[in-house]
Amino acid sequence: MVSRLLLIPCLVLLATKMAGAQDVQGIEICTAEKTMERRTSCLQSNVDFLKRTMTKAALETQQKVDAANRQIETLKATVAGLQKTVEQLQAQAAEKKPKEVPAKDAPTK
Repeated sequence: MVSRLLLIPCLVLLATKMAGAQDVQGIEICTAEKTMERRTSCLQSNVDFLKRTMTKAALETQQKVDAANRQIETLKATVAGLQKTVEQLQAQAAEKKPKEVPAKDAPTK
């Protein structure tokens, strides 16, 4: 019973938070304007705001993609260097490996 009493206010708060999240900050409500010129001006202002916001977001996203591509190239170069080092170490290990000695009973050619 007590859990139900606590659950109802939580659900109401959650529902009001979700409904309020649909508004976009910076967008004006143009339906309150009486004249067509003011309403058109208001709508154009909203369009301009959204264009600026989208351009800014696109620029930020492109900068992040460019930074990620630079990091990928750096990591590729690092991997290539590490592969070369591994190959060198394997070659050194092969040189130091003792040659097999033929068994005494094996016929020589």
